[in-house]
Amino acid sequence: MRNPLSDAGPVVGPTDNVVIVGAGLAGLSTALRLAGAGRSVTVLEREAVPGGRAGLIEDGGYRFDTGPTVLTMPGLIEDAFACVGEEMADWLELAPVSPVYRTYFPDGSQLDVHSDVDAMADEIAVVIGPQEAAGYRRYIDFATELYELEMADFIDRNIDSPFDLLTPNLARLAAIGGFRRMAPKANDYLKDPRTQRVFSFQAMYAGMSPHDALSIYSVIAYMDSVAGVFFPKGGMHAVPEAMAAAAQKHGVTFRYSTTVSSVEHDGSRASAVITTDGERIPADVVVLNPDLPVAYRDLLGIEPWSVRRLTYSPSCAVLLAGSSAHYSKIAHHNIHFGRSWEGVFTDLIDRGRLMADPSLFVTNPTRSDPDLAPEGKQSYYVLFPTPNLDAPIDWTNEAPRYRDHMVSVLEERGYIGFGDAIEVEHLTTPLDWAAQGMERGSPFASAHSFVQTGPFRPGNRWGENVVFTGSGTQPGVGVPMVLISGRIAAERIVGPLPRSLSR
Repeated sequence: MRNPLSDAGPVVGPTDNVVIVGAGLAGLSTALRLAGAGRSVTVLEREAVPGGRAGLIEDGGYRFDTGPTVLTMPGLIEDAFACVGEEMADWLELAPVSPVYRTYFPDGSQLDVHSDVDAMADEIAVVIGPQEAAGYRRYIDFATELYELEMADFIDRNIDSPFDLLTPNLARLAAIGGFRRMAPKANDYLKDPRTQRVFSFQAMYAGMSPHDALSIYSVIAYMDSVAGVFFPKGGMHAVPEAMAAAAQKHGVTFRYSTTVSSVEHDGSRASAVITTDGERIPADVVVLNPDLPVAYRDLLGIEPWSVRRLTYSPSCAVLLAGSSAHYSKIAHHNIHFGRSWEGVFTDLIDRGRLMADPSLFVTNPTRSDPDLAPEGKQSYYVLFPTPNLDAPIDWTNEAPRYRDHMVSVLEERGYIGFGDAIEVEHLTTPLDWAAQGMERGSPFASAHSFVQTGPFRPGNRWGENVVFTGSGTQPGVGVPMVLISGRIAAERIVGPLPRSLSR
């Protein structure tokens, strides 16, 4: 069995000519940094456009984002542009989303989430009470300290060994409760079940129940609920479009509609990638942006123990709808909580079944950018968490029924006439995510349990000169994390890079 720590440290050998497989956000983050460091970079992308999971569907005058809809920590994007001497503002127009979320509860109450601490405290004081608002302020102090302790030592760096975690900040993290369970720690500050849900649902992104996830993942709540959420003009896909255009300006070669079938390697050294039409493209270093277990199995032809033992996050069903209906009371991002909170995670994770009492997420991107739809129309991104493909659900037969269920639940939650108003729609199920190359049909990659976090998560280097990037490797899932993964992947190749803009 290969020692999972044997591939630590920088790549071995020449690094002049780098081939990146996949133009997802992580691959683009890597490409910009390598171009800035003077490397010759070629990016091979099987789709006709960049973006990977941050993809695009254009249909009937609608422009739909297919993947992430919540953009936080834009300094990480700014940092990538800065590596080639560019200003992000020259390529990308970002606007803050306010409120960050509008959350709805089964008792009929709603709570707007603001990134401004004073505004959020005022909102909580009005809806719940001043004592809860004071608890929120204490929670934000905790989450802010957590972020400051985690970012430099545990997120924004390559971690090769558990011994790399032995810094003074490790003891401070433990002292403030970073290694307690997420929900109980949040409940030390937040006593109302509504605020408890608002500041712990982010555990879903990590593939865990908030009752099982470590409190260190409260940093995700900090990233959106404190650092703020933004929306790009043109939709989320505008981010990879801009990154690819800037990279191309600075010498990166992009080859779209080009599918890689394998990485040619002799033992632990890669020498080229092979495309499905038989072309051989030589490389000093190969960077793999596809989902890590898929990249190992399908491109390298191996499956190490560190990959075989992984467990995976829940998945989701996403309904993209172009619609004639306008709902004036919703915000850009909306979270509708069901009556059962713990039951959601019991269904999805423990029992591997569809939610009996759904909690769901609705984005209305045309609220921020009307140009994403024909004049007078609206677009909606509706996400229902589901089990991944480890669950015995036949999505070939289940998909039409579940689509109707999603529409029915939406109408019950206040979206009157939603189904009849749909003009264009696209449904993505776990089976579709798997067809796009996501292991177990989960766009959230392997779960962030303790044994799949930090140095215990699959590393981002294999052999002498293969580097991984994306959500399946360190530091993990989410737009900020995959942008960081691109930077630390580049550092395997060129050494330490500046971080002046990203923190």
